[in-house]
Amino acid sequence: MSGYGGRRTQAERDAITVEIGYALCSAVFAAAVLYGAVAGPALLFELPDLAEKSLLRAGLALAPLVFVARVVSVLVRFRAEAQPSQPGRTSPDS
Repeated sequence: MSGYGGRRTQAERDAITVEIGYALCSAVFAAAVLYGAVAGPALLFELPDLAEKSLLRAGLALAPLVFVARVVSVLVRFRAEAQPSQPGRTSPDS
């Protein structure tokens, strides 16, 4: 951004759009992998009812948590990298 409260350039808007897309796609992938790892055995093998239901419910509970955690971590990291800690300075030693 050109200044505090200023308008974003097209390049900055594009970078934000790409980062949001990356955050969502990587979060979907991470949640799917986690669900497959946790609930996969219940779907592939003949397990007792309690174990099968427990694995499926654990997968359904953990996948959304991983999705949200991944989106938040990617977007927070992007925001931290986009904003300089000391505006106008080129390095911490200056």
